[in-house]
Amino acid sequence: MLEKITWFGHSSVKIKSDKTVYIDPWKLQDSDPADLILISHSHYDHLSPEDVKKIQKKDTVIITTSDCASQVSGDVRAVKPGDVVQVGDIEVEAVPSYNTNKIFHPKANCWIGFVITMEGKRIYYCGDTDVIPEMKDIKADIMIVPVGGTYTTTAEEAVQAVNAVKPELAIPIHYGDIVGSLDDAKKFKDLCDVAVEIIPPRNQ
Repeated sequence: MLEKITWFGHSSVKIKSDKTVYIDPWKLQDSDPADLILISHSHYDHLSPEDVKKIQKKDTVIITTSDCASQVSGDVRAVKPGDVVQVGDIEVEAVPSYNTNKIFHPKANCWIGFVITMEGKRIYYCGDTDVIPEMKDIKADIMIVPVGGTYTTTAEEAVQAVNAVKPELAIPIHYGDIVGSLDDAKKFKDLCDVAVEIIPPRNQ
């Protein structure tokens, strides 16, 4: 599954299998048509209508929060934490994603991360979050976790998040643009007890 995951920098990810899934597409230098687009919250570096249009087809399904839904068009399905949506053979669960010690991503906003089940693997995209109690109830094979700090978990906090979930593999993101650097990803890898893959960003 790892070879099917592309990181475009910051928090923008593509998972390409039989179906093509984008998560928080931003600054795309890619026009691979999307079957499914997942948008975690309404900050400009996660919700980019311009980037959505680059990859959207007539039958593309967009799963996002209610505050984002009005800013995109097409087959848009608004969700909140705890909701599960089935799109063909892909299951998407919306999970909580919020800050506990900063103001940027309040729990009250009901912003989300995603657990995507495809090809028998569960991929947990954390969204912009701190370490939160709900993580201990999430089961995932692959965890895509922010490490840049300031708005999300730091490298050290991301390790705590991974320890709560216990995936087989962790992939650090949310660094190298706006906040964080490759050093944060390397620190995360050094501290982690699970396998870590640092993916070179496609856009850089």
